[in-house]
Amino acid sequence: MEEEKIIVCFGDSNTHGYDNKSGGRFNRFTRWPMVLQSLLGEEYLIREEGLSGRTTVFSDPLHESLSGVETIRPVLFTHEPVSLLIIMLGTNDVKARFSATAENISRGLDRLIKKAKAAEDAFLHQKVNILVVAPYPIDEEYMETSVGNDMGEGCAEKSRKLSKLYREIAMLNHCHFLSAEEIPGMENYPYDYMHLSPKAHKALAEALAERMDTYLS
Repeated sequence: MEEEKIIVCFGDSNTHGYDNKSGGRFNRFTRWPMVLQSLLGEEYLIREEGLSGRTTVFSDPLHESLSGVETIRPVLFTHEPVSLLIIMLGTNDVKARFSATAENISRGLDRLIKKAKAAEDAFLHQKVNILVVAPYPIDEEYMETSVGNDMGEGCAEKSRKLSKLYREIAMLNHCHFLSAEEIPGMENYPYDYMHLSPKAHKALAEALAERMDTYLS
């Protein structure tokens, strides 16, 4: 019997499944990694590696252990052999306290990808296959909600610039690429305008499932 293909979903609260209506977490029937699991079936094993507040490379002065580049290697080692690593990060990187431009954030993604690829020797020379998903942009209305003061100003504008820059970084690193902004049905929940709605989780999972053969080739 052929072994299951392991897919690691490495992201932030929008991968963890934060429900900004209740302040809790969406159930497994709603979170996009688990919806993807149901769509792909038993030939695949989806591993959820979402962490609220996670960034590409930035260390948060208010919360520890949120830099993706510091944890990507042990995550890959834990779940090897990994058939596909899906990276969807950048939403937290736009926070004002990091003082990072969209270009800075894309360079953080580049560093994260290179750190993941450097783990290849630990997989008996298995190639680390990576899909970069540019996160769905933050809506301007976020500043009018409870997250506005924590995020700071200018976040929506920076988040809209990430897709184009991420596409270029993915191409340079020979990674697959998908922009969440281009998927029909994507939207933010109207409670803070930066976390995905249940409808968006489903739309993202369906888009990934439709393209999975391409990503694994």
